[in-house]
Amino acid sequence: MNRFASAAAIVMSLVLSTSAFAQSKAAAAPNKPATPPPTTPTAKAKWVVPVKGTVYVEVIKGAPKRVKDDIVTTLQIKNVSTGAIALLKVDEYWYSKTGQTVTGDTQKVKQPIMPGEVVEVTLKSPYRKDMYQNQFAFSHQGGKVDPKAVKSFKK
Repeated sequence: MNRFASAAAIVMSLVLSTSAFAQSKAAAAPNKPATPPPTTPTAKAKWVVPVKGTVYVEVIKGAPKRVKDDIVTTLQIKNVSTGAIALLKVDEYWYSKTGQTVTGDTQKVKQPIMPGEVVEVTLKSPYRKDMYQNQFAFSHQGGKVDPKAVKSFKK
């Protein structure tokens, strides 16, 4: 008996709810015009095959500056290889006058760097009194990076 009563209650609620919704007024349409479609179609993102092995980059090194408790160094890096560079990693090491490693930082460029593209990498190392000289190490997902220090990029 309980099953029959439950089933009857469900059927009646469905029948009554559909008739109640059928009597409601239609929603008023907004007076705003529809947005026009874009004039140029957007390009789909496509997979870029990264270079494996040694890649070549040009680097413009900014002067290290002290900002509060950090030493901030900015590098501009241009891809001069024939293909994209995936997951570029830049390591900065600071040394004392005696040659001991004092501090450093590591930054990664997660987006692929296309040929001719310039990216900016900012490295922040904690300030130490005995910091004397810094050095950079470059690597990428597919192998080595051959950096070349330049004053400005060729166009």
